[in-house]
Amino acid sequence: MRVAVYYNNHDVRLEERPVPIIGPDEVLVKVWASGICGSDVLEWYRLPKAPLVLGHEIAGEIVKVGKDVNNWVVGSRVFVSHHVPCNMCRYCLSDHHSVCDTLARTNFDPGGFSEYLRVPSINVRNGMYELPSEMTYEQAVFVEPLACVYRGQQHVGWKPGRRVLVVGAGMAGLLHVRLAAQAGAAKVVAVDINQSRLEMASRFGADHTLIAGNDMIERFKDINDGRLAEIVVVATGAKSAIEQAFQAVDRGGAILFFAPTDPGINVNMPFNDLWRKEITMTSSYAGSPRDILAAIELISSSKMNVEEMITHRLPLEKTQQGFGLVAEAGASIKVVVEPQS
Repeated sequence: MRVAVYYNNHDVRLEERPVPIIGPDEVLVKVWASGICGSDVLEWYRLPKAPLVLGHEIAGEIVKVGKDVNNWVVGSRVFVSHHVPCNMCRYCLSDHHSVCDTLARTNFDPGGFSEYLRVPSINVRNGMYELPSEMTYEQAVFVEPLACVYRGQQHVGWKPGRRVLVVGAGMAGLLHVRLAAQAGAAKVVAVDINQSRLEMASRFGADHTLIAGNDMIERFKDINDGRLAEIVVVATGAKSAIEQAFQAVDRGGAILFFAPTDPGINVNMPFNDLWRKEITMTSSYAGSPRDILAAIELISSSKMNVEEMITHRLPLEKTQQGFGLVAEAGASIKVVVEPQS
């Protein structure tokens, strides 16, 4: 089979590998669609593990089932989680599935930028979900990122009627914009350095957009009745954006840190001011099984029209082009690789 092997953001090679052999409690999935995530192009994170086959936002079709697998059949259309929790440890039982030790150790084989992948036994049990008949494979690549966004908004204490500031209008930021708007935010404002992404944010539900800058907070107050934001979502790892979030949040408000910085970055925190204003700060990483089910329902019910976020559809042999588009963070939003095309 063909696989796209990642060496760095500018070197993704099409190579041949044997189709994985499945065990008695595993399944083989034909990959029909695989999204390129912003985390796929974080070289500081990916290069130490390269070369490898990336791709974790996948949707496909079961083409082979191990003899001991009883609840799945050939032909089932599925979304498969690459990292899965054990559902039994103290972290999972306290609803912190994304910090489960098992989650960090699990993955499918080889990765979504391939024609086929082997789904290990624990992923079959804890991380495989049948797609509703009305959901396309392209829509299904949004299940994983939307589950992460849904979890983040739950963590930050989401309630309808809040005034929300989303800093960073990349793929994750746009999903935050759309979900907040769909879930009844009183006002959603998106901030980015890229005007084309802000135009996308307006399409996907932002009431106002702002170009990032030193005067961003005053400009936000001008369009928000002189008030600061009740919820600030930081969907970028830029240090300046994180530090501005401390100034942009209203008394009694909350900040969600949704993206990592580069390694070694230290952020200055106005601790006493945050303490006095009773600011809640939280972070979110990955999505739990419950969040994945919520994402599937949101997409299949058309509450989240995600397909229009796809800007590029590429065959497997053009995966390198896709990585370049995502790494440049220009006009592309969601780049989907289609290994069977």
